[in-house]
Amino acid sequence: MPYTHHLRVYPSAEPLKRTDQLAWKLAELATDAVEPTAEVTEMVINRVIDNAAVAAASLTRGPAVAARSQAQAHPYTPGSAVFGLDPAATASPEWAAWANGVAVRELDFHDTFLAAEYSHPGDNIPPILAVAQHAGRTGRDLVRGIVTGYEIQVDLVRTISLHKHKIDHVAHLGPSAAAGIGTLLGLDIETVFQAIGQALHTTTATRQSRKGQISTWKAHAPAFAGKLAVESVDRAMRGQTSPEPIYEGEDGVVAWLLDGPDAAYSVVLPDLGEPRTGILDTYTKEHSAEYQAQAIIDMARALGNERPELRDPANIRRIVLHTSHHTHYVIGSGANDPQKYDPTASRETLDHSVPYIFTVALQDGGWHHVDSYAPERAQRPDTVELWRKVTTAEDPEWTRRYHSTDPGEKAFGGRVEITLTSGETVVREIAVADAHPLGARPFARENYVGKFRTLAAGVLEDAEIERFLGLAERLPELTPAEVRELTIVAAPGVLDAVQAPTGLFELGRR
Repeated sequence: MPYTHHLRVYPSAEPLKRTDQLAWKLAELATDAVEPTAEVTEMVINRVIDNAAVAAASLTRGPAVAARSQAQAHPYTPGSAVFGLDPAATASPEWAAWANGVAVRELDFHDTFLAAEYSHPGDNIPPILAVAQHAGRTGRDLVRGIVTGYEIQVDLVRTISLHKHKIDHVAHLGPSAAAGIGTLLGLDIETVFQAIGQALHTTTATRQSRKGQISTWKAHAPAFAGKLAVESVDRAMRGQTSPEPIYEGEDGVVAWLLDGPDAAYSVVLPDLGEPRTGILDTYTKEHSAEYQAQAIIDMARALGNERPELRDPANIRRIVLHTSHHTHYVIGSGANDPQKYDPTASRETLDHSVPYIFTVALQDGGWHHVDSYAPERAQRPDTVELWRKVTTAEDPEWTRRYHSTDPGEKAFGGRVEITLTSGETVVREIAVADAHPLGARPFARENYVGKFRTLAAGVLEDAEIERFLGLAERLPELTPAEVRELTIVAAPGVLDAVQAPTGLFELGRR
């Protein structure tokens, strides 16, 4: 049976045993030797393929190029592979985790889990993989580490809201990645406890990175948390301690950054010896957009294909998308961000504008990870005219379903009401994306492989695509040498086509 940990703030005068702290309970989970189930292992393989797919599509994009150049400035032996480069060109593990994490996150196209907080649990994979390669661990070790990372992030996200207090969601990622590395390396509970505390302490930041004019930092934030998780584990292994109690302390995270000194949470964790199945509750993206837009894209493209006249702004009086609190206030008109209606806005901003996303999916009958965000696409006059007729509204029922703990009821979609100039009203709703486990076309292994082939086309050679898939699908059996080959190498000339920027680390080489 699951174990419920009751989390509250403790004044300094009230003693709290270390073994009763949340960070200790997470460390216990990470050091409990439980073998993953076959179903969980298969999903880990899916997500390793998924991460590589979206990373391949990002290799020549600005944030990935910049992060890779930073990693290249930190060569190390044995070190870790950097996506795009020859596996022999290894970097220090924290910098490889950084570069690979940025490549994975840049297109906002990998897996997601939404509950009290938001998350992309696949962000755990780059730091855990980097340490596995550097430390010479097996595929079996890597699977176990990834399972822990997913489990802890999912368990924290279910209960503890960060965004409510304008804290970025990666504050749950630092502890989960540190714990996953602890499982991978077989560290003792005390070391993992200290690493979790340090990782949390150093990865709390505000959500301004996802507000207004969204910058390239959005792609870097999870990679930064992963990099700090690697460094936290290194410090803890050297005997360095962390602020304590990090969650429950009078001046700790809960008291000052979250629900305050009177806070109370019930964090449900697997009991010792119980399988860790959190990864099975997560879901990936078919489209390169914020997860709450996935179902909206599916609904919009179906409407546009069925009713082509809806694509013409001359026929439309208004479009209102009734949806959840999060969709309305974070990526909808409720955010009150004028940038969400700005045709010259950054890709990162358009990715977080559901009025824009609905409009383009409606007009194009589909979605493309590059073309749908191109400046010429965003600035097309008929698109701009229709886009500005789209607003969102919070619907309490969609908000309730968003937060439901019943998987069959939980929903991330909405209901659209389109009022035509003729007076006709078109109404359509969708609960979950087509690719969701409960959707019209749930993603299975062949879909993950197909996504990888599609995104890697023109970036990786055909033989490299097959080489990587052959390794990934044997993940639990991989030797340490094969784990070091679990990376993607760009086709000749691909990386040379982009100019790598220089910065501080290159100054001494001039």
